[in-house]
Amino acid sequence: MIAAPHRSSVSGVGTTSPRMIARSRRGKEKRMMQVSAHHRNAASRTAVLCIGAFLLPALAQAADKSSSHWIASWASSPWTTKLDQPAGNSTFRNVVHISLGGSAIRIALTNEWGRTPLVVGTAHVALSAGAGKLQPGSDHALTFAGQPGVTIPSGSYILSDPIAMPVASLANLAISVYLPEQTIAVPTCHPMAIANNLTVSGDATTLPALESARTYPSNCFVKSVEVVAGDDAATVVAFGDSITDGAHSTLDANRRWPDVLAARLQAEKRTSHLAVINQGFGGNRVLYDGSGPSALARFDRDVLAQPGAKYLILLEGINDIGQMSRADSPEANLTPQQLIFGYVQLVIRAHQHGLKVFGATILPTGGAHSNTPQGESVRQAFNTWLRTAGVVDGVIDFDQAVRDPASPRQILTPYDSDDRVHPSDNGYKVMGDAIDLKLFY
Repeated sequence: MIAAPHRSSVSGVGTTSPRMIARSRRGKEKRMMQVSAHHRNAASRTAVLCIGAFLLPALAQAADKSSSHWIASWASSPWTTKLDQPAGNSTFRNVVHISLGGSAIRIALTNEWGRTPLVVGTAHVALSAGAGKLQPGSDHALTFAGQPGVTIPSGSYILSDPIAMPVASLANLAISVYLPEQTIAVPTCHPMAIANNLTVSGDATTLPALESARTYPSNCFVKSVEVVAGDDAATVVAFGDSITDGAHSTLDANRRWPDVLAARLQAEKRTSHLAVINQGFGGNRVLYDGSGPSALARFDRDVLAQPGAKYLILLEGINDIGQMSRADSPEANLTPQQLIFGYVQLVIRAHQHGLKVFGATILPTGGAHSNTPQGESVRQAFNTWLRTAGVVDGVIDFDQAVRDPASPRQILTPYDSDDRVHPSDNGYKVMGDAIDLKLFY
């Protein structure tokens, strides 16, 4: 057990003097006054929030349903992005591709990077009919302790009440969020949705189609979708950088390698109880912040806090290695040992929480502007260590799956998106197909 540090005194550690007893009594009286003031303030805050007796049935119902087996079926790593116009008095319609269906759902809305509270006027979820349209008869209003709107504190997120909306595996949901007039200096969005999401002025949450809508490439103000599933249901977390995020894959087609894996798991009876969530983040590095927090910094939030998380597929390191081409980078002289150290930290933390970890080898980048002989040496050393060290519970050899047999330091041309770093749709499919489903038996 870790004990709190003990303050020593002039009279010695662990001794008690009459003066100390007097100070203790005065301190106790002061704390009692502070507690009393705290309770008065709490009562005042409760009155301001107007959570009266009429809300108690809704709260009790939400609490009862929270005992169901909830798991994450879709999620994205929140960050910030610039929007082309103010977000106040606007509806944001995000289309998301869930992996595992269930008998009920709930939605997490996020203000984790916001600097001020975020006021949500109303929010709805429906089955997507494509192009931002809703399937007739599928619309459901989100509630929060029985109320249609909610204020999300700065740096936090909020779960909706459970929604009695059965959803099928691999379904596309349209989640519409209306934000009334307000100043939102820092919107919380996942920058790379690989989808054409829509936004319009005013409250359009219930409209079956959005006319004259603007497209935006991010998932904004929506963090995750959870489903009620069977007792054996669990979640596979795909954690990585832009290659996991699906950079350069076809928009609105769900051809990222985690999407390929999710479809394969659903097609196999022995694994059809598993969800896959994509916690890839473009530019992510293991050791340092870059375009977003480092893997070490975001790991607890994006992996360990996910409901139902049981398996982790870890594909990280390519951006740390890419930094070696920059003389001004703290990773200009990166060594394999440094990268391995950070990677092992992630594995240890996952194991502490009972997750099985499957390590994925780093893809080749021969021909890319960031590729250097020193970086290639680090990549080869890291992959050799991962294949042989026995630190992870299984190895997924993405390097072997996509590399050119005649030139193994680069991606095979049909699998390359033409930037020598990110796979094409074909490459992502090969990656998803390279994962042995027996890892999840």
